[in-house]
Amino acid sequence: MSQGKDTLTDWLDYILASHPENVIELGLGRMKTMIARLGIRFECPVITVGGTNGKGSTCAMLESIYRSAGYKTAMHTSPHMLRFNERARINGLEVADRVLVEAFKEVEAARDSMPLTYFEFTALGILRAFQKAKPDVVILEIGLGGRLDAINALESTAAIVTTVGIDHEAYLGNTRDAIGWEKAHIYRMGHPAVCADKNPPVKLLQYADSMDCQLMLAGRDFSIKPVDAEQMRFEMGSLIWDLPKPALAGRNQLDNAAGVLALVASLMDKLPVTLEQIAQGLKTVRVTARFEKVSADPCVILDVGHNPHAAVVLAQNVKDLGCRGKTLAVFGMLADKDMIDVVKIMSEVIDEWFITGLPGPRGATAQALHRVMLEAGVSSSKITVCDGVDAAFEAAKHRAAITDTIVVFGSFVTVTAALPLV
Repeated sequence: MSQGKDTLTDWLDYILASHPENVIELGLGRMKTMIARLGIRFECPVITVGGTNGKGSTCAMLESIYRSAGYKTAMHTSPHMLRFNERARINGLEVADRVLVEAFKEVEAARDSMPLTYFEFTALGILRAFQKAKPDVVILEIGLGGRLDAINALESTAAIVTTVGIDHEAYLGNTRDAIGWEKAHIYRMGHPAVCADKNPPVKLLQYADSMDCQLMLAGRDFSIKPVDAEQMRFEMGSLIWDLPKPALAGRNQLDNAAGVLALVASLMDKLPVTLEQIAQGLKTVRVTARFEKVSADPCVILDVGHNPHAAVVLAQNVKDLGCRGKTLAVFGMLADKDMIDVVKIMSEVIDEWFITGLPGPRGATAQALHRVMLEAGVSSSKITVCDGVDAAFEAAKHRAAITDTIVVFGSFVTVTAALPLV
């Protein structure tokens, strides 16, 4: 029980040790039972955000816009980078340890003998903390897929699927149709539903149609285009908004912003905002390691991209940088990801690779990653094998000239290890 667990670290150690960290949550029945036991409900709008890539940026833009409008926001994202508290923010601030500890105690008391995974247990605690905060809007990132994700046990007011790409094939299927169908299950009957992917899978469309959603599709119902270096234009029906581009680097952020604005427009009756407040939110949004420039001379970019869909976007963003010198990669991946396709895509823009193995049972060893890179056609002369992310980053910095660019990518694990070094 809760005896002897006084700190957040104590609780997280206990939850991880006694509740397995499954990759995908299969206990929606358990989650719904626990939500009822804890009395978790929200009087305010609840927005769920799913998709292969772009979820974190989408959540951050929604949070920033609604905070700029004076609403009290509660936002859940995962995974965290440095601190568990990053997963739970109220009004942009991480929820305090003591609040999470109290919430975890309530979950432990309510579950009795109910088995819960790590993600289920912690998600319930975060939702309970949010409920007590009495927010005006709740923004929840779906961890994986949609249909079976623990967060999907909560009823939502509106939902957005950002993109649909191939990832987590062992759990979601190996086609965009199969994956799109899984992700479409965050849509709710009769409620606003957005798909920001310009090429939505047929099965996503079919599921949304079966649910009689208020489905809004990028390219069909809304669009966005750059006006100049700083401005963009969003159009949805008769609605035309001229706005600043979001303060997040990368051309993919316009597509993410389009989905955000479509959702914001659809919730105007429940969460009214002005054009000025939307503009302020876009100008002030921040999110860690989404093509984030963290230093100059040499330029260092952090990006949590870890699948082929994200690699295509990252490669294009690197090209758009117009780097005067070489581009060096600090690179490590999880073994259950599509390493070979990521390497093939990124090899077009990377001049030298500093690779490392990652810890844990899912981490690819440096030797395995090296074999994959050779298979992908990367010359061994371009690869330096290092012992750890810190060693890889230091080696890349030592090699880089001031006109070069270092891109740290491949996994949340890789970027998290690099964050204290930059």
